Amino acid sequence: MRVVAGEFGGRKLKTLPGKTTRPTTDKVKGAMFNMTGPYFSSGNVLDLFAGSGSLAIEAVSRGMDQAFLVEKNFRAMAIIKENVAMTKEEASFHLMQMPANKAIQQLIDKDITFDLILLDPPYAEQEIIKQLTALAQAGLVAPEAIVICETDKDIELPERIEQFIQRKRQLYGLSAVTIYDWEAE
Repeated sequence: MRVVAGEFGGRKLKTLPGKTTRPTTDKVKGAMFNMTGPYFSSGNVLDLFAGSGSLAIEAVSRGMDQAFLVEKNFRAMAIIKENVAMTKEEASFHLMQMPANKAIQQLIDKDITFDLILLDPPYAEQEIIKQLTALAQAGLVAPEAIVICETDKDIELPERIEQFIQRKRQLYGLSAVTIYDWEAE
């Protein structure tokens, strides 16, 4: 696995061995970012299920200013720390070792909004609708924010969640990638 494009493009990333995490393949990661940009001029990214940190690192590599990476697994967080160190831009990354729902509550106090939100939860623990609703109601979503969700291909997310409007859904093998755009009131 590697960073596909941008400032850190081509650098190798480590992953946690075994089935604890399910890393997004380089092909799917490249497709995700091609559907949303593929580059950013600035902004904040939230990765609620960081795994190896690959998606958030890719987002910063492609122009996001800072990333908040949430991961509850201790061993996965150790891999994230190694991958972030590889960038030599550690100040751009904020690591939060805790469950996603707890992180959402803690972020409310940080006076921050997110331009890109990444949700690639373990398929058995999927609460995407609940989590996007919580982010919206907490005021953590920037105007014109984009959400990228990776789910099992059999999961059909709704066309609308709060003010998030589904833009596209694409299948990649056993996975589905669903893109939402924030529709400001």
